[in-house]
Amino acid sequence: MDHYDSQQTNDYMQPEEDWDRDLLLDPAWEKQQRKTFTAWCNSHLRKAGTQIENIEEDFRDGLKLMLLLEVISGERLAKPERGKMRVHKISNVNKALDFIASKGVKLVSIGAEEIVDGNVKMTLGMIWTIILRFAIQDISVEETSAKEGLLLWCQRKTAPYKNVNIQNFHISWKDGLGFCALIHRHRPELIDYGKLRKDDPLTNLNTAFDVAEKYLDIPKMLDAEDIVGTARPDEKAIMTYVSSFYHAFSGAQKAETAANRICKVLAVNQENEQLMEDYEKLASDLLEWIRRTVPWLENRTPENTMQAMQQKLEDFRDYRRLHKPPKVQEKCQLEINFNTLQTKLRLSNRPAFMPSEGKMVSDINNAWGGLEQAEKGYEEWQLNEIRRLERLDHLAEKFRQKASIHEAWTDGKEAMLQQKDYEIATLSEIKALLKKHEAFESDLAAHQDRVEQIAAIAQELNELDYYNSPSVNARCQKICDQWDNLGALTQKRREALERTEKLLETIDQLYLEYAKRAAPFNNWMEGAMEDLQDTFIVHTIEEIQGLTTAHEQFKATLPDADKERQAILGIHNEVTKIVQTYHVNMAGTNPYTTITPQEINGKWDHVRQLVPRRDQALMEEHSRQQQNERLRKQFAAQANVIGPWIQTKMEEIGRISIEMHGTLEDQLSHLRQYEKSIVNYKPKIDQLEGDHQQIQEALIFDNKHTNYTMEHIRVGWEQLLTTIARTINEVENQILTRDAKGISQEQMNEFRASFNHFDRKKTGMMDTDDFRACLISMGYNMGEAEFARIMSIVDPNRIGVVTFQAFIDFMSRETADTDTADQVMASFKILAGDKNYITLDELRRELPPDQAEYCIARMAPYTGPDAVPGALDYMSFSTALYGESDL
Repeated sequence: MDHYDSQQTNDYMQPEEDWDRDLLLDPAWEKQQRKTFTAWCNSHLRKAGTQIENIEEDFRDGLKLMLLLEVISGERLAKPERGKMRVHKISNVNKALDFIASKGVKLVSIGAEEIVDGNVKMTLGMIWTIILRFAIQDISVEETSAKEGLLLWCQRKTAPYKNVNIQNFHISWKDGLGFCALIHRHRPELIDYGKLRKDDPLTNLNTAFDVAEKYLDIPKMLDAEDIVGTARPDEKAIMTYVSSFYHAFSGAQKAETAANRICKVLAVNQENEQLMEDYEKLASDLLEWIRRTVPWLENRTPENTMQAMQQKLEDFRDYRRLHKPPKVQEKCQLEINFNTLQTKLRLSNRPAFMPSEGKMVSDINNAWGGLEQAEKGYEEWQLNEIRRLERLDHLAEKFRQKASIHEAWTDGKEAMLQQKDYEIATLSEIKALLKKHEAFESDLAAHQDRVEQIAAIAQELNELDYYNSPSVNARCQKICDQWDNLGALTQKRREALERTEKLLETIDQLYLEYAKRAAPFNNWMEGAMEDLQDTFIVHTIEEIQGLTTAHEQFKATLPDADKERQAILGIHNEVTKIVQTYHVNMAGTNPYTTITPQEINGKWDHVRQLVPRRDQALMEEHSRQQQNERLRKQFAAQANVIGPWIQTKMEEIGRISIEMHGTLEDQLSHLRQYEKSIVNYKPKIDQLEGDHQQIQEALIFDNKHTNYTMEHIRVGWEQLLTTIARTINEVENQILTRDAKGISQEQMNEFRASFNHFDRKKTGMMDTDDFRACLISMGYNMGEAEFARIMSIVDPNRIGVVTFQAFIDFMSRETADTDTADQVMASFKILAGDKNYITLDELRRELPPDQAEYCIARMAPYTGPDAVPGALDYMSFSTALYGESDL
């Protein structure tokens, strides 16, 4: 599909209005466009004493096309070529197309050759482009222009008429009532609208077209039969025809402009009242959310398990990520709405808005500060609780391991100590029993440290409020009681053995030596097994390196330990050799110890198996700590960039807000560029949040590579967003004030220079003394009463400072005239005419329904006793809008 693009630099034509050549495949539409465009061209060409008959043939040489452009633009084109050759025609058409392009119209797929060749599609497309540029583009109604402006004009003019509903430029005009309504609205004497019927479109259309041609000098551009006989009349033909009506009636715009001024004043009042209601609701909702959220953040009920505490932390992350950001935006929007409302009230000479008690911006800021304080304390409490629970889990597991090892060791010891085997034993057996008991005492003393460790761990668990402390205390008490009993039984057995020692003489020195060396070696192996199986918890790479170094030192002692093991086994082998050599009758095993060579070898093998497991555990922990260190550096690398970036942006925004480079629009554009760059920076904040979440999930609690925490970054980011939004709002309000009061850029610069000079603290605000000094420097001679009156204007909330916005409002009030009020009241006089009042029916006809009723309701209380019934007089209108003292 070929397209014709006539979008211009000022974008007066919407994309849906692009020229679609395929639509010309419909003969009805092509016929309507031919007739309409031909009539439109002739309405201008006749001013030059000529016309066209065939639109695609008469423009082929380019002469009448150039003449048409000169007539409608009022400008002279380049001198045309008078030759009859094709090259001369192409040159003339190109001059016309170049002139169209010089007016900001972008021509696509339209060439001079196609116009010279009589291409009807291209010719109609070119004429439509000319119509858009010179007949429709400059139409402006209120804030809309071009097609939308023309449509709005039609809607406003036909709104009071029954059976007329203009929504487009095709089927809305088929019944002809729209054309008749436009004529009747401006020239009611030309058409008796009451006699028209919606079911007789041919009569309606012919009536409108004939009257327009006879009395309004609008040529007949379409046939009524063409419109009625087409399901959807051609939009471009209708727009061309309707634009002729617009230009014909453009002289009636003064009354409409006067009505619009009144509409704007009423609209401002309605908008301000709506802003007040919106502020109250938004403030109430935000304060209620803070009231419900703070108790949740202040709840410090501890959990018993790490899983439950981590769930609380996850809930807090959801609050930070999902629930709080929208409320931050609402708070910022609330401040912006408040400032905008106050500015609009000042500009319309209205008293400052005072929110309900407890809903001032300062009240909301105080409540928000309490929320953030509770939030900070809640996060710190959560992290401390996680550390505490982690420590408790580690201690509880360590207690269980040590208690289990001790209970396994003490199993059967009480029964052994209570035996009375020495009563029937031989002298050598008694000696052996005594030596065995000495070895047991050594073993018992060696286990004293473990019992003390178990008691110390139980005490620490109690101090840290371990939830299962009763069970731990019961087990610890049982171990301590058993230990005391073992001590008493050991002492009792020793006394018994010593009483019989005089009867015992022989003892096997080799068994004794074996026992003495095997017991400590066995203890060493048990201690080594316990240490190798001991759980550990570290938080830094240095801590795991310390454990690794200690483990390496332990492994260095293994060769000496192996020599000791071989020496102990050598003693046992020597005993076996003596027994075999001398056929000694040995009753049972070594009487001095229960530790057998098989047990020593078994424990030794176990120690050798545990060493590589410990190596693996340390290696895995070392890898985890390296990963944690990488996460710290990754977070720090970003935080050390983002933190200074945020501070720099804050400083730059602060400088922009007080500098005087360029106009306010330049400053606003600059600030919006900053705002865009800040918004585009958001993915880096999100990426940093992701890194921070990984750090928290890895239970990393410190980072030596940066002084920035995620909380610092969050607070700085929120302050940056709030600052740029507030600064943009302040500049926008300054523009509103400047435009409303007619202040020049030079005056604005003078105001800014004076304000900056007396803003000694460079905070963007002057305190009371600075403001007084500023007024004195500008020539004000005032007493305390006068200064108090001025302060009530610039500081209605009595916070003790004067903002730049309040300063320029005051200065503009001092220097500006009352043109706005005079213009509005002049507009009233235009509508009222000589009679000095407006009837309610006239008001409803000139204003939109909603604003007319609002105006009537607003004026009713001010209608004087001598007023004309059913009308509004000048004095009532003035008093209602501006008060008795303003006009």
